[in-house]
Amino acid sequence: MFKRKIYSKMLNWKQESDGKTALLIEGARRIGKSTVVEEFAKKEYESYILIDFAKASSDVKALFDDISDLNYLFLQLQLQYRVDLHERKSVIIFDEVQLCPKARQAIKALVEDHRYDYIETGSLISIKKNVKDILIPSEERRLNMYPMDYEEFLWAVGDQTTFSLLAKCYEAKTGLGDNGNRKQLRQFRLYMLVGGMPQAVQTYIETNNFRKVDEIKRDILNLYESDFAKIDATGRLAMLFDAIPAELNKNAARYQVNSVLGGEKIEKVLELIAELKDSKTVLVSYNVNDPNAGMSNTKDLSRFKLFLCDTGLFVTLMFKDRDFTENEIYEKLLSDKLSVNLGYLYENAVACCLAVNGNELFYHTIMNETSKHNYEIDFLLAKKNKIIPIEVKSSGYKTHKSLDIFTEKFSDRILCRYLVYTKDISKEQDIFCIPVYMVPFL
Repeated sequence: MFKRKIYSKMLNWKQESDGKTALLIEGARRIGKSTVVEEFAKKEYESYILIDFAKASSDVKALFDDISDLNYLFLQLQLQYRVDLHERKSVIIFDEVQLCPKARQAIKALVEDHRYDYIETGSLISIKKNVKDILIPSEERRLNMYPMDYEEFLWAVGDQTTFSLLAKCYEAKTGLGDNGNRKQLRQFRLYMLVGGMPQAVQTYIETNNFRKVDEIKRDILNLYESDFAKIDATGRLAMLFDAIPAELNKNAARYQVNSVLGGEKIEKVLELIAELKDSKTVLVSYNVNDPNAGMSNTKDLSRFKLFLCDTGLFVTLMFKDRDFTENEIYEKLLSDKLSVNLGYLYENAVACCLAVNGNELFYHTIMNETSKHNYEIDFLLAKKNKIIPIEVKSSGYKTHKSLDIFTEKFSDRILCRYLVYTKDISKEQDIFCIPVYMVPFL
């Protein structure tokens, strides 16, 4: 199993909760939720029962229709799974709990009983059909899980030192030199291409063959689209998902839903976006009308951008019109020699880095009254009652007109400014120019 940061968060939950809450781990499919949870159960408990509701028999699912007799429930589970449970030393795992809503509802009574610990995993947790007619337990502590971040990727490929060294350079604002920067940029582009899906990472390690990695990612994308069809049989969710790279490539001020679906009512659009967001396969960045420390209060739900939760999947989706993405394309992407504008790929990578660190995604579009030109701040973070504007470039150019226009209007609200690009770390006036591989430290 790959080392995952969520393991330490699970340990904190076990120690702090002491069985008073269940742990619910949410995330897209195939990101490694079940693997890390079972590994945790093996190492941290005397015994465990894993109920995979994607495979569980109808008899097991029926046990949760009536939980008035918990002694009977626990007896049956031990018989079915041939595992002895030990009071306060065992954990019961509800894997893919969204497939058995009654089991999720039972968490309230199970936690109150306090005999065992409970961990739930799931995706599409809040989709209407998965919560219909059940009482959502307040005894859940939620953790969001994402594909492997850059540090976890480095761990997986056997690099235990680079990330901490980069963190020190970032804190000291010292550069790596041209050669060092090129090496680190190539390594980060490798992460962008392979992505953080454990199966894709494992395939890369085993084969060093981008075509085989691409096949794995296509399987995952097909799985997601099958899930979308179960939620929305009209195919609109899949259409919105497939169009993400094309919409970002337009460099427009928002995702133009009408160009994908055509004439859809805003209420239905918002519902579809909410379902996509709940699937955890996409990240949604909202335009804020009045950038300040409380950006959630001024976000415009009708103006948004969509990113994929994983840059590796994004690359494969970029070339979905081909049966497979050739090794040659990957090699050119890796060496930054492909003759296409990759700004939107870097923007997606930055979105993933910010989201995995717990940041909500926001951006801002501003019109210059003199030129009547729209300028955009790609990302906005809130910190210390101030805001941090971030402009992303896929090159080494330091032009930052958007940051300048934004600063003219909101200078009193800004804590600091960042330009993300492909050159070594530097400072221009009061703007920190950082290479894309240092975004995880923002």
